[in-house]
Order: sequence, then structure tokens, then C-alpha cells
Amino acid sequence: MKLEDFSLRIVYEKDGAEVVTEDGDSVVSVEKEIADGRLTVVLRSDRPVRLRSARMVQPREYSPEERFFGGGYQSWTRTLEYGPKDRQRGLLGPSRLPVARTFSAASGDYDFVNYGRKLFHSHGYTYIRRGDRTELFGSLDESTGFTVFYADMKENVFAVVKDVEGAEFSGEYRLFDILHAEGGYDEVFDSYFAAYPVKAPRRQIKRLAGYTSWYNYYQKIDEKIILRDLESMYKTAGNAANIFQIDDGYESKVGDWLIVDREKFPGGMKAMADAIHNRGYLAGLWLAPFAAQRDSDIVKKRPDWLVRGKNGKPLVAGVAWGGFYALDSENKGVRDYLRGVFDTVFGKWGFDMVKLDFLYAACMEPRNGKSRGALMHDAMAFLRECVGDKLLLGCGVPMCSSFGFVDACRTGCDAELSFADRYYVSCTNQEIVSTRHSIENTVFRRHLNGRVFLSDPDVFFLRDGGMKKTNYTDTQKALLAKVNKMLGSVLFVSDNVGVYDAEKRAMLLDAFAPFEGKVTGAEMTGKDTVNVYFEENGTEKTLSFDLSTGDTEVRADK
Repeated sequence: MKLEDFSLRIVYEKDGAEVVTEDGDSVVSVEKEIADGRLTVVLRSDRPVRLRSARMVQPREYSPEERFFGGGYQSWTRTLEYGPKDRQRGLLGPSRLPVARTFSAASGDYDFVNYGRKLFHSHGYTYIRRGDRTELFGSLDESTGFTVFYADMKENVFAVVKDVEGAEFSGEYRLFDILHAEGGYDEVFDSYFAAYPVKAPRRQIKRLAGYTSWYNYYQKIDEKIILRDLESMYKTAGNAANIFQIDDGYESKVGDWLIVDREKFPGGMKAMADAIHNRGYLAGLWLAPFAAQRDSDIVKKRPDWLVRGKNGKPLVAGVAWGGFYALDSENKGVRDYLRGVFDTVFGKWGFDMVKLDFLYAACMEPRNGKSRGALMHDAMAFLRECVGDKLLLGCGVPMCSSFGFVDACRTGCDAELSFADRYYVSCTNQEIVSTRHSIENTVFRRHLNGRVFLSDPDVFFLRDGGMKKTNYTDTQKALLAKVNKMLGSVLFVSDNVGVYDAEKRAMLLDAFAPFEGKVTGAEMTGKDTVNVYFEENGTEKTLSFDLSTGDTEVRADK
């Protein structure tokens, strides 16, 4: 495909009516430039303009051997390569019903992208791969709106769409900035991120390995559990680990971050950070800065801080904690409050890293003349400013909006306590908890690791018991740990590792150790089977595994 072959169509509002333009008119001028494999489209107007839609299209025939990369909307969204016979799933079954949809659609792209038979889409960037040959298209500017790439394999069309819903401008508006690259898989991604204008924060830390409390206790943590598991990690892993993170459950309510539950943590959070530092580990803390539990103090006292939907009611941002609302990231009071939270977490309590979750809540509703993407970009810039030189691990964030702002980022959904999917995974959204989906994302987003941030593939499980019991065979446990180690750079367990036997202790230390090989490729070779190709000790090898059973084989290639 050639950048010159795109046809442009822009729709904007004038005097209450839609106006369509391709090359510009008396109200909006269009400047299009193509140079060095890069296409930019800039709009200019000397009067306020409200955009309705913008897209670029060209014909493109797809062969059965080709695979289109469908990059999911945010951290948790299922991400795969698709061929003409596949289907990219949206909301399924009961999740599409009105009441259920309020919750199931909240975390995804279901309100602003199209799903359909032989229609595939990808957020921010995409590639079309045939064997070892890869053709990449990637947005270099998501600050004005999300860029969505479509492959219509029924109509044989390739399209680039800018989500401009809610966007208003006067003066200059950068609509598209697209890089086109062809070559090997690693070659095109090296080119893409070399050209990306916002560079990731530079840190000396190349790998994070340690503990997070969530997947064994959820919110049922307390000071005794944290200190016990800290000592267990120190005695078992020593300096093979370097971080210990306290997850959800220390705060009285989600949103009330500085009201610590003193029954659970009588010594306060500074004492926890100090204890972690005394063992030589970085201290991490979980927050969801744009989320507020319905019965939190912040909701009761500051209802003016909540994002309102088109019906004037607070916007429900998800089903967690019995349902929660979105805080307005554009509101001065919200920003002042969050600055105070981060000042306390870092300055008074002494934490070194924050895991910031449910970040998509910042951009669910276009407002203030800004599109979803513009809201998310500004929210991430604000969070980076608040975090300063401390570490930021993003989660539940639209993927390309994280580029340049986070040090590490989740690349998949939460892993489930069972290797097999729960029954409801087949009838809900594409952000649902699933170990299978988590592994798929780890495989197909592997190109992000080390290029734009440290990839967090989520936890692996080695425990047999615990407060929250797991349902994994030993083979399945080993597979999840191996995939995370090979393709990620953030390695977490939630186990009390002090109860491990010698075999599990050895597995933990092996997982925490850096992967000394190099992954050279990966693909689905069947409905449930994945091959990961890698080089290790001068030998080319294949890790082949089954996503339904966890059966695994590592073989040397001839």
C-alpha cells in the first residue's frame, strides 16, 4: 500500500449542518504532506470548528495467508492477529442488553468503533504480516484523538479513522500523522518507535520482579499479611526481587486515598513503605486516580467533581466495587486533590512507584471541546507531572496514550485464578478477566516491551493454597511463568512464598531471573496453539503450547 493512495474525507459542523470536504474549503483548509514514509494532515481555520468525522481510505485486497494485527483499545482489551476467516469479537450475548451494557461497555471502545463480519480494527498502530514480511502503519500523534485502523476484508478496503467526536478547534489541528514502514517484524517496530516524538521516561531499572498483594487477598489485606509476605519474599528471593507492591484494600474507599483503613493498617502507610525499604525493595502502591466508589466520601462531598453523561447523571465507569464513577480529569478541584494525594504517597509515605489503574475513566465522555483521545493524552501528561521522577506503572489505559508517559504498563487483562476461562467469558466484553486472553496479549504485544515501556504481563501463580485458591496444574503454572519471563519485564506473584517447597522456590527464582535468549517471532498455529520462536545459547528453539490445556513443548529447531 502507498500513502499517496489514501482518499481523505472530513465532516464538520457549520450552522447546524454537516459539511463534507476532501481538499478543504472556505472555512477549513487542509494541508497534506507525504515525505520519508510519513503522511501528515493538518487542518486550519480562523473560526471555531466542530468536527464530526475524519477518515482516509484506500482499496486493498487481503490474501488468506495474511494476518492483520488487531490492537485492543486499552491494557485489558483482547489483542490478536486476524485472518479473513476469523472474527474480532465485541460485546457478546447478555452484555449487549441495556442494563448490562452500562457496565460491560464502560471499559472498551464499543461506543465509537465498528465491529462486523470480516471487519477488523486496531488502535494506534497496526501491521499486516505475511510470513516474515511485515507492513506497519502507526500514528505518531494521538494528542488530538484516537487513531483507529480498519481492515475490511469483505469490501477489500483499508481505512484510517480519527475519533474526533466532541473535538472543536480554531487555528491549527493536527488530524493525522502516520508512519508507514515495511520489513521484518522487529525492523518495522524499531523504525516506528525511533520516529515516535514522545519518548518513554528513561530509567536505570530494566526489570521489575517481586510481589503484589491483589491476586491472593483482593481487598482483604492488612498490616500483618503485608509484613508476613514481605518477610517471606525477602527470605525466599532476597535480591532476586526488587519491588514489593501493596494493592487495593489499604484505603477506606476507592477514591478516598488518604483515608487509610486504620483497623487494617494501624501503623499507617509510611510504616509499610519503611518496612519494604528495610528489606532493600522498591515500595509500590496501587491507586485508581480517576475512579470513585459510589459511597466514598469524595462522591458524597464533591459531586461536582464527577463526569456527567448525556442524561446529566454521574457516569458509571465500571462494575468494580459495586459500581464506580469517573472523576473529571479536567476539573481543577480534582487535579488539586490528586496533586495532594501524590505528594503524600511519595513525599510523606515514601513510596517509589504507583500502579495507576482504571485510567480509561478519564476519557469515556468527550467534553470541553476535546475528543476522547485528547482527554486521555492530557490526563496522562498530568499524571506524569504528578509522579515526577518516581515510577509509574499504567493499567487499564488506552495503549498508545501511555506511550512516553509510563515506565511500565500492563499489556493484558487480569489473569484468572483458574487457567480455564470462567463460563461468562464467552458472553461479555473483551476486557474480562481471563488467563487465556492475558497470555494472548503478552504474545501479540511483545513488540512494546523494552521499546516504549517495561511490559507487565500480569501475575503468575505458583501457590497451591492461599486465601484465594487457584486452579492450575503444575504444567499450567510453569507455562504462565515462562511466557511472562520471556515476553515481559514486570514479574509479579501474589503468593505467600514462605510456604513454597524447594521446587516452587526454584521456579520463582528462575522466573525472576532475566531471560537470556531472544524472541524472534510468534504466531497462532491453530485455534488454541501458539508457537513462540526464540534463540537461546546459540540454538534456535520453539516454545509450543496449548491455550486450552497448558500442554507445553520446547524443541530445538533443525
